[in-house]
Amino acid sequence: MIGGPADRTAVRTAGRRRAAGIYGAIVTAAILTAVGEQLPTAALAVAVVVTLLVYWSAEEFAEIVGEQTSGGGLPTRAQVRAELRATWPMVTASYGPLAALLLARLAGATPLTAANVGLATAVVLLVVHAWSAARTARLRGVQLVVTTCVAGLLGVVMIVLKNLVLLHLH
Repeated sequence: MIGGPADRTAVRTAGRRRAAGIYGAIVTAAILTAVGEQLPTAALAVAVVVTLLVYWSAEEFAEIVGEQTSGGGLPTRAQVRAELRATWPMVTASYGPLAALLLARLAGATPLTAANVGLATAVVLLVVHAWSAARTARLRGVQLVVTTCVAGLLGVVMIVLKNLVLLHLH
């Protein structure tokens, strides 16, 4: 049955996966922005993944405990596994930017340039997520462009703030 409970669950899960991916891309970009030049490249990549694992596990713990208190019972193992799978993109969203970071560094880029390559990749990922979400919401024309541009603008603001801090306040 279209519009039934299974469809609503699938839509909710897809939305949670997309939101987790967006959040992961933002956290990745924020870490690359904040400490991109201050850590060796390998340590930076590890810091991003570890930070995302901490955020992911903390968020999921809070979600599961919150649902437990509102639902009046413990979630089943299957429910916990499904919840963890639905939000795992928070961590996997870092893979593309980190691959770009590491490849740039292997190609001879300075740590700062490699971090900026990873950051630019995270911004592109944000734009792709926003475009995909807007398309799923059936946005077209100006609404699609504006939604996509807002995500890109968020990334540009992070880059500008990074450069402002590094060049003028550091």
